[in-house]
Amino acid sequence: MPEGISAEDLISNVMETLSDGVSKHKSVSFFEEQKSSSVSSQLNRLFGRQKPVHHILGGGKSADVLLWRNKKISAGVLAGATAVWVLFEWLNYHFLSLICFALIFVMVAQFVWSNASGVLNKSRSEVPRFVLPEELFVNVAKTTSIQVNQALGFLQDTACGGDIKQFLMVILSLFAVAVISSWCNFMTILFIGFVGAHTLPVVYEKYEDEIDGFVQNALEQLQGRYRKMDTGFLSRISRASFKGKKHE
Repeated sequence: MPEGISAEDLISNVMETLSDGVSKHKSVSFFEEQKSSSVSSQLNRLFGRQKPVHHILGGGKSADVLLWRNKKISAGVLAGATAVWVLFEWLNYHFLSLICFALIFVMVAQFVWSNASGVLNKSRSEVPRFVLPEELFVNVAKTTSIQVNQALGFLQDTACGGDIKQFLMVILSLFAVAVISSWCNFMTILFIGFVGAHTLPVVYEKYEDEIDGFVQNALEQLQGRYRKMDTGFLSRISRASFKGKKHE
């Protein structure tokens, strides 16, 4: 043993070296586990999602409304849609009748304003005129045409793409929509879709980990049952073909 170093110092140095090695191993294992958990969480996102929900919804004011970033505006939009649905469905108002009543109310208000101002002020004040901008109609037409063309292109690609699973899923989805539309009219379907668009994204953003885990487990169970059914069906086909060849 070299001079100046006692046995106690040597033992303490050995213990410090061992403790440093154990702490480094624990830190590395912790970071590796954290990295693997983050990778698994990314892989288990719903439909393979890699971007935030806000970015998927467009990232603009419409996404803010759907995700209730401003609760007053989102609640006002949802309340307005509910009022329109109640007017058309429960009170049996028709769209043309509602437009005519609204125009009557506006014309009466302008008539009273213009004549009352002339009596009180001896000079008629200019009534504000409502003018809808042309860009509004152009933007609505462009957006509608883009969405319709994208939907038609998706249906055509699905029909001609050769993916049997996707083709069957689209056919079943359209059949489900046709069955649901036979139960209620188009306005109710639009209202249900509107309410779903204003509730499901914000619920998913708040509980995305729980929903992703539940959907992943459900998909794994469905895949397991599909594999069992597929293997049983294929085994029966192979047995039947083998018996047919044997009889020949």
